[in-house]
Amino acid sequence: MVNISKLTADVNVSEYYDKYVDIEKFLEICKECDQYDNNWGCPPFDFDPDEIWNSYNKLKIIAFKFDFSQEELDRTYTPNELNFIIKRLERMKVKLMNDIYALESEDSLGLFIGHCNLCMKCTKTIGMPCKMPFKLRYSIESLGGDVDRTIEDTFGYKIIYAKDGKLPEYMIFVGGLLYDKK
Repeated sequence: MVNISKLTADVNVSEYYDKYVDIEKFLEICKECDQYDNNWGCPPFDFDPDEIWNSYNKLKIIAFKFDFSQEELDRTYTPNELNFIIKRLERMKVKLMNDIYALESEDSLGLFIGHCNLCMKCTKTIGMPCKMPFKLRYSIESLGGDVDRTIEDTFGYKIIYAKDGKLPEYMIFVGGLLYDKK
């Protein structure tokens, strides 16, 4: 990996909601994921995501862009090697979340970068309460936000994935901060 850059943009929640949030659409997409109903940060929730969106005036979109070296891009990886690289990057999300936690106040709420991965195995899978409710946050996607369109429209990048044994030119992890509580 050559570089990690942080991209930020502040938007009005009402405008963001109108343009990018479709709770029902993304709930259906979430149902296809193995984290659905197996992760405290993922649907189904015991609250209405609209309540969260309607509680704040501003959203700071926070994206971390990982650029890979030409050597890494030229190499063809086995499925296990690619999986290892992706998992290593996924574990880095916990450290990157510290940037978001540091911005939080009593009038704001951090939004996790993808699904919660604070624990090796989420206690939701065994019917137990969250072990770290003080750190648990929800992602933009889990609350119905279209992260792919958000990144493309806001920063001009497409979300791209590894395929055919090749790393993408870059990977982007997206979180945020809802602030200016109503």
